[in-house]
Amino acid sequence: MTGRHPRRALAATAAGILLAGLALFTGAVPAAAASVTDCTQWGTTETQGGTYTYQQNEWNSSARQCASVDTATGAWKLTEANFSLTTAGPPATYPSSYKGCHWGVCTAKSGLPIRVSELGSARSTFDTTQVASGAWNASYDLWFNSTPTTDDQPDGTEVMIWINHRGGVQPIGSRTATVTADGRTWDVWTGPGASGWKVISYVLQGGATAVTDLNVKRLVDDATARGQINPAHYLIDAEAGFEIWQGGQGLGVNSFSFDASKGSGGGDTTPPTAPRNLRSTGASSSSASLAWDPATDDVGVTSYDVYRGGTRVGSTGGTTYTDTGLTASTAYSYTVRALDAAGNASPPTGPVSVTTEPGGGTGTGNLKVQYKTSDTGLTDNAIGMNLKVVNTGSSAQSLKDVEIRYWFDDSASSYTTWCDWAQIGCSNLTHSVSTNGTATGANRYLKVNVTGGTLAAGASTGDIQLRLHRSDWSNLNEADDYSHGTASAYADAPKIGVYSGGQLLWGTAP
Repeated sequence: MTGRHPRRALAATAAGILLAGLALFTGAVPAAAASVTDCTQWGTTETQGGTYTYQQNEWNSSARQCASVDTATGAWKLTEANFSLTTAGPPATYPSSYKGCHWGVCTAKSGLPIRVSELGSARSTFDTTQVASGAWNASYDLWFNSTPTTDDQPDGTEVMIWINHRGGVQPIGSRTATVTADGRTWDVWTGPGASGWKVISYVLQGGATAVTDLNVKRLVDDATARGQINPAHYLIDAEAGFEIWQGGQGLGVNSFSFDASKGSGGGDTTPPTAPRNLRSTGASSSSASLAWDPATDDVGVTSYDVYRGGTRVGSTGGTTYTDTGLTASTAYSYTVRALDAAGNASPPTGPVSVTTEPGGGTGTGNLKVQYKTSDTGLTDNAIGMNLKVVNTGSSAQSLKDVEIRYWFDDSASSYTTWCDWAQIGCSNLTHSVSTNGTATGANRYLKVNVTGGTLAAGASTGDIQLRLHRSDWSNLNEADDYSHGTASAYADAPKIGVYSGGQLLWGTAP
């Protein structure tokens, strides 16, 4: 997984501006044409009567890129693209469609710009054709500026919304939160990185080829609440396409729509009631789970914001939430507010205190785990491992409630786990994937529980052969996984934890 760097370097020289201007003419098409092919680096094509513009936007490469563009529907597809940049740097290109004012060139009837504080609605549909090769993301790019338009680099925030990605790429900055918005779960990444301006990215867990009627305003509101967007700035431009590092041929957009409008001014001003009966429903050494009874509103509650000690830590459309990345044996205080579609916020609930379980740190028990890899590929569709639990003590140890944790880093929403074979019997094991906050290289862990039995002094469980994969079988990247190792023969594994009763017995937790 590597950092993403922003584009716009093309505007740094007069030659770049001249080239972009020439491409604007070479990319122009006769009004009668329904479909055109553009192989220029900076070519643009108006679509849907000028409401949208397709742009080649090959800003970090000079390799040949060709797109077939339907000027009537706005659909487009890359018919030629074979990029080969390292994923450690910026992408080669961002072919995309946009609506609004992009570097001073505005589409017709866009409804943009709109000041953030006056934004009443922003909804979008983005339907793509994706390929199972290369390194790329399918993403929105929203730009904010202190003035209604600019023919230079915007001076406000860049908001990226990734609906899918492959090839080990990741957003700029670092993952700082997870949020549920518009019925979907997103990982939140914040910069700045090399760009020099604020960047916040929302990465859809599990990925998708399309989003329909996405409530973009909900994500803009979230970014504003996190202090990433200045509410006095303007939303000037919405783009949707693919950032591409490697490959690219066959990627395309079947449809893209973006509709934004100002608020009604004298509309709904009545806040919801406060949620009721906020309560703890469980805790681990690194997480706290909450539930509450729903609030009421004269129009309708749309979401709930969760606060830890007065700081907003997440949002959800339901009435449950799990806060992760916490410290073991620590008390935390929570409150919850309800929000309606107009952005009115309820009073907070009364606070509830949750204390996390013991755990974390370095274990000092009489059990340890040994590991060897059963899968040498770093970017295939499964994580495989062989494990042994060893009793280092002088007396027999009970295995009941012993838990093994193999930490890894990924963003999918669901996984399938397998026990291929175990000397103690796969029927004596349970296994699943749990979340682990935002720990670097360890935001997930494979949890393996032993259901019973004892282990004699100096003995081991013998081979336990395990696998996990994303539910959609898409590729993972194990390169920065906390617990991943390369040992081909069994060796002690201090980055794999052994727990009993929530207490860390072996290993160093991330």
